Amino acid sequence: MANLQYQYIETYEALAEFCSKAAKKDAIAIDTEFVRTRTYYPRLGLLQACDGEQLVLIDPLKIEQFDCFIELLRNTEVTKILHSCSEDVEVFWHYFNVIPQPLFDSQIAASFCNMGNALGYAKLVDDLLGVTLDKGESRTDWIARPLTDKQCEYAANDVSYLMQLYPTLLNKVKEKGRLDWVFDETSLLTNKKEIQLPSEWAYLNLKQNWMLRGKSLLVLQKLAQWRLDKAKQRDTAINFVIRESVLIEIAKKQPKNLSALRAVEGVGPIEVRRHGKEIIEIVLSAQDTPNEDFPANIQRLTDFPRFKAMSKAIRSACEEKAENIDVAIEILCSKRQVNQLLKWLWLDQDETRIMQKVPDLLIGWRKQILQKPLEQILDIELE
Repeated sequence: MANLQYQYIETYEALAEFCSKAAKKDAIAIDTEFVRTRTYYPRLGLLQACDGEQLVLIDPLKIEQFDCFIELLRNTEVTKILHSCSEDVEVFWHYFNVIPQPLFDSQIAASFCNMGNALGYAKLVDDLLGVTLDKGESRTDWIARPLTDKQCEYAANDVSYLMQLYPTLLNKVKEKGRLDWVFDETSLLTNKKEIQLPSEWAYLNLKQNWMLRGKSLLVLQKLAQWRLDKAKQRDTAINFVIRESVLIEIAKKQPKNLSALRAVEGVGPIEVRRHGKEIIEIVLSAQDTPNEDFPANIQRLTDFPRFKAMSKAIRSACEEKAENIDVAIEILCSKRQVNQLLKWLWLDQDETRIMQKVPDLLIGWRKQILQKPLEQILDIELE
């Protein structure tokens, strides 16, 4: 299959024919090529797919109708194989409003087979197939046309070898009894792409938000929501709207006119010209808000006396469990996941709870392993 010739698809009819045949397979390898430099959303340049007999490069700049491809992505009888699927899933969700199901991530599968955490695609292909991939086109402009033969070959290799990796990885995870873990982990990842923090809570993710109180925090809340909404509306990278550090300074100073805005550290003439009036309107809108409507003060885990000891105890228990089941501790329990759990338990305003999610350590395969030791450490019952 390494020498399978690719077909470049530019018409809906050719796409539908591929999808019809691929729907009869047990699994297909898929990948995306996109550009994301100054935009909020990824700009899709190419789709690749291989079912073992067909290898296609699909041009989304030429094809407008994708219902047959979306149906294939939704077809639960056909496993979708991707590698390090997080960004690809975001592309599928943004462009097609669909998450491929079921989804087998070769990077996740390799990690459960003790082949390394966050193993790169080229390294995985080299380790399992003995093939050295040329990654020279990885930073190409996939929106530009025409694509060169070298670019197309690079894109085709990404799914050709991925399809060849699948049987070996599938057998390895089955032998370890961890296939369900792979699907659990990919479901956890895809759920995070589907459910995003509402923009009115965007200020909770700003690094220095805890420094502000009362009216200043209200202004920051309004500014953070405005910035995120503006980035989405204009499809502009969020820091190209205005930088986070500048939002903090504006919220502190609360300028009431353009002259005062210009005096705020970090605010340049471009920000004043593009957004000055809107920013002033936001600041002014907060001035008459009664105190009882101000956001609650930001809580930090470091404000809790028990934090260090509790975090250490959880980490220690996870290390013991990871050793027992022969999984790297980074895979079972990261520092971020420990913090996520403690925020969910302790904080009044927590992103996980706002999105009606459950912490990673209490979902799927991790819950099976960690629920009892966590309950002992925290001295509570976790459902």
